[in-house]
Amino acid sequence: MMSGVREMTSGSQAVASQIRRRRGCERALNQFTQQNLPACKPVLTPASVITIFLMLGMTFIPIGIIALRASQKVNEIVERYDADCVPPEYRNNKVAYIQDSSIPKKCSRTVKVEKLMKAPVFIYYQLDNYYQNHRRYVKSRSDNQLLQGLNYSKTSSCKPEESSNGLPVVPCGLIAWSLFNDSYTFSRGMELLQVNRKDISWKSDRDHKFGKEVYPFNFQNGSFIGGGTLDPNIPLSNQEDLLVWMRTAALPTFRKLYGRIEEDLHPGDLIEIDLVNNYNTYSFGGKKKLVLSTTSWLGGKNDFLGAAYIFVGCSSIFMALVFLLLHLKNPR
Repeated sequence: MMSGVREMTSGSQAVASQIRRRRGCERALNQFTQQNLPACKPVLTPASVITIFLMLGMTFIPIGIIALRASQKVNEIVERYDADCVPPEYRNNKVAYIQDSSIPKKCSRTVKVEKLMKAPVFIYYQLDNYYQNHRRYVKSRSDNQLLQGLNYSKTSSCKPEESSNGLPVVPCGLIAWSLFNDSYTFSRGMELLQVNRKDISWKSDRDHKFGKEVYPFNFQNGSFIGGGTLDPNIPLSNQEDLLVWMRTAALPTFRKLYGRIEEDLHPGDLIEIDLVNNYNTYSFGGKKKLVLSTTSWLGGKNDFLGAAYIFVGCSSIFMALVFLLLHLKNPR
């Protein structure tokens, strides 16, 4: 008798579990799981495709022309100086020249202003064939140390420039160690042109990435000097040359902001540039250029954006004409 009751109980439990599973399946079979929700299914007819391509072309081409005209309004003076600033006796051994500290590195160049350059005139240095995007180079830094200084000691990522003479280096790493150190002075006739070197770095870098109480320590004290030095009495956040340099470039040819001339340069002006050619680009076949440039509402001179818009617009119109001819030849 008891066994019969147990069989009836287990049977009812099995039926109940089946009912629960069935109800769970019914709940799962909703509109979402069955993909029965309302949906938009556009049908691309030949007329709609041709219209879309025409609209793209008619939109992109004017934007490209406007961007190209804005870029062409930017006036630039580009002066390469790394080759001409080497004394004739060292033309065949430029590396020996740049590495010999007893040889004067001063050099003078003169450029002529062809068109009006309204203030501010931005000063850039341009380096070619310089791979700041190299994986090992990019990793050789410590953001925590840049913010905390000697209070942060885990600087293994900075190798091989994490210590010197048994003492830590601040800032450590290859990026800071290779700091660009050419300098420029500008004059127009007897008038010295003042260069504003404030606010050339990103405000976020000055306020958040480099410590206001972090000072250079034991920097460039090793046997092999990579680039520029830093003032140990000025915090890192105020040494904007370093901040600009530490923001590494993605391409092997890049420009970095050096300063601004806060007065107009007029057509016919002769600008004399007294520079110090310190930075070694000769060992890897690099080039150094000095750039004076104005800006437009789109920024500096860059024809690529406008040319890209025009190219895409012309391609769209061409595709529209191709589809139109195919549709007229073989309508469906």
